[in-house]
Amino acid sequence: MAPPPRVHWRSAPARGTHARQGREPPLSVHDLNELLLVCSLVLLLAVAAVRISSRSGLPSLLVYLGIGVLMGQDGIGDIKFDNAELTQVIGYAALVVILAEGGLGTKWKEIKPALPAATALALAGVAVSVGVTATAAHYLIGLEWRQALIIGAVVSSTDAAAVFSVLRRIPLPARVTGTLEAESGFNDAPVVILVVAFSASGPVEHWYVLVGEIVLELAIGAAIGLAVGWLGSWGLRHVALPASGLYPIAVMAIAVTAYASGAMAHGSGFLAVYLASMVMGNAKLPHWPATRGFAEGLGWLAQIGMFVLLGLLVSPHELGDDVWPALIIGLVLTMVARPLSVLLCLTPFRVPWQEQTLMSWAGLRGAVPIILATIPMVQGVDSSRRIFNIVFVLVVVYTLVQGPTLPWLAAKLRLGGDSEATDLGIESAPLERLRGHLLSVAIPEGSRMHGVEVNELRMPPGSAVTLVVRDGTSFVPMPTTVLQHGDELLVVATDPVRDAAERRLRAVGRGGKLAGWLGTNGASRAGREVRRDAR
Repeated sequence: MAPPPRVHWRSAPARGTHARQGREPPLSVHDLNELLLVCSLVLLLAVAAVRISSRSGLPSLLVYLGIGVLMGQDGIGDIKFDNAELTQVIGYAALVVILAEGGLGTKWKEIKPALPAATALALAGVAVSVGVTATAAHYLIGLEWRQALIIGAVVSSTDAAAVFSVLRRIPLPARVTGTLEAESGFNDAPVVILVVAFSASGPVEHWYVLVGEIVLELAIGAAIGLAVGWLGSWGLRHVALPASGLYPIAVMAIAVTAYASGAMAHGSGFLAVYLASMVMGNAKLPHWPATRGFAEGLGWLAQIGMFVLLGLLVSPHELGDDVWPALIIGLVLTMVARPLSVLLCLTPFRVPWQEQTLMSWAGLRGAVPIILATIPMVQGVDSSRRIFNIVFVLVVVYTLVQGPTLPWLAAKLRLGGDSEATDLGIESAPLERLRGHLLSVAIPEGSRMHGVEVNELRMPPGSAVTLVVRDGTSFVPMPTTVLQHGDELLVVATDPVRDAAERRLRAVGRGGKLAGWLGTNGASRAGREVRRDAR
């Protein structure tokens, strides 16, 4: 069967100004329609592929890469694409969106205890991994030191998209999940600095100068990210926008502002966007469920576009000679470099060996290493195409091995997550002129608020449950109304007690009617939090 016709651009005949100046004529409406059709079909195919990946445990990035390869010059699409610079730019933009989505979904209470360990892995762990992997690439594969250091740096970054998508489907202890998520958000920054430095000059003569630059850029990025996140959160909580749909747009704009400000200040823009998003994600912003859904959708779109483009860039017929080097480097990375970095960085924090073993195996690579492999291509480094091919094969093969086996390894190590009650879905809308807030509370399955009477909520003075929606019918509750799974509550709270009211609702959702005396996190003990917030 003959392959489908090659996708191509049809342009109107050159004439007038365009012909005289030698520029390409403008894109016709018909060409635009073709492009939109192809993009929409790719998106629909990618969305359908998520179902396959969720059942198999396989990270969806491999499916998206496969779509790009099939569309490429060696596939049925026969699209020739070799613009590494464009891929790098789009990849950076997609990574900003992915880090923003990951930061918005990171819970501070989960990563706070793991922050020192995650920072150690993102800094000292990266250094160990780069050194071990580069040494293996030089002596076992025969690469020059410059190429070996570039590969060592490129593959030392765990991928935020892969980690977020895989770990959030596996019930793991909060410390393990928090450490891995924070590490994947933090380690992109130092790795990008290393790859750019090695691509520009090769081995650095004065290593302490490079270390100083990394520390300075990380400090600048962290300061800008925290400042932008705090200012953005404060503004969104005190300004009532005319439409709820504007809040998600504002949040993503603030996140991108953090990245751009950090990068323009010669700091780490990637660290800035992650920290700014994490601050906003833990600030209880208005219309939070809508914002979270919008960010998640943008994150999926960024992943799909980035992985498909990377699949287009690769040429499968060129990968044959680089398979064995990729397997050898990946084996050293997975079985030696990653476990050694985890051991050296986490042993001082007294992390049990079972958790160290799982975190060694869960150092997932994904699109980030492949994007970073385009940096030496843009810089014109010798053998840069081979570096890209080795990294591509390494990521594909070891993601196939590591991703699906993580649940099995967690079960063998007996590291199943704690069974906790499902948290409430609470959406807040400010009432600027009335100096109050409307809290929309959804009671999900598993919440211990089921069976609690309204008067047993013990809401702080200045707040009250004003409406209950049950099975499509709304009614004003009585003090003795018993709440049920699936109910939606409308709670009115004044500004001084808004936070205390939400803490109390979440506490009852996790601990039931006796949450205040049982010590459940978030409960208002004997009204002390209410009085403190009122002051």
